[in-house]
Amino acid sequence: MLLQGKNAIVYGAGGSLGGAVASALAAAGAHVFLTGHHLTSVQKTAAGIESAGGKVSVHQVDARNARSVNDHIQSVLDTAGSVDISFNAIGWQDTQDIPLTEMSLEDFLRPVSIALETQFLTATAAARVMKTQQSGVILTLTATPGGIGYANVGGFGPACNAVEGFSRNLAAESGPYGIRIVNIRSAGSPDSRIFKEAIAAGGEAVEQFIQKMKNDTMLKALPLMEDIANTAVFLASAMAGKITGVTIDVTAGTTSALNYKVTNVAFLKKETP
Repeated sequence: MLLQGKNAIVYGAGGSLGGAVASALAAAGAHVFLTGHHLTSVQKTAAGIESAGGKVSVHQVDARNARSVNDHIQSVLDTAGSVDISFNAIGWQDTQDIPLTEMSLEDFLRPVSIALETQFLTATAAARVMKTQQSGVILTLTATPGGIGYANVGGFGPACNAVEGFSRNLAAESGPYGIRIVNIRSAGSPDSRIFKEAIAAGGEAVEQFIQKMKNDTMLKALPLMEDIANTAVFLASAMAGKITGVTIDVTAGTTSALNYKVTNVAFLKKETP
């Protein structure tokens, strides 16, 4: 129970990854306050947490609206007395699989705008509360293109880079108040809803694409949602008490090894006598 007695706000808790992280935080002892713009999927996440014996509350929050975010944080303070963990996993509405030279400005800018807007609003709102507490952990989320050039991801790659930079800067400002801010860089999780739906709709072509993604990693395997969720629990806990201002890469090595293969360094080979 690494997070016993902690209060955690999860934005986008109705999504696959947001729900997985929320469930893991609750299993570690935190009281999780689940939020979403639409509550149907959030309620499903809450039901799973409740059935496992976790402590959970559900609220409708627009994570792109300052008043909605601030009002909710105040309600959490009034109810629980503190905000110890904040995690934002809302979708960025990105358009991909189109070269930048053929993409509209609107499609390119949309994920950049949404990502920075929601991360700024939720992270700074949490940081203001945590400054008073002199403690707290804010977790942000990006993906593989945040650490490597990646073709045909449109504005999603620049959005990841922007969020990682924002997290570092906010960590530098917030550190003196005992606040830690860490970004998690994930890769595609084959057990997530979007992957499962793609496999069901795309069949063999999608399965081949996923296999290619696995081959691009050092471990020849993609991280599951559980891997991301377990990382979030660790980073939110006292065990990671000196980790801040960095991105933790949970891509199974994709960022460092896109199109990875073992290379024979021919010019260093010794000649056989």
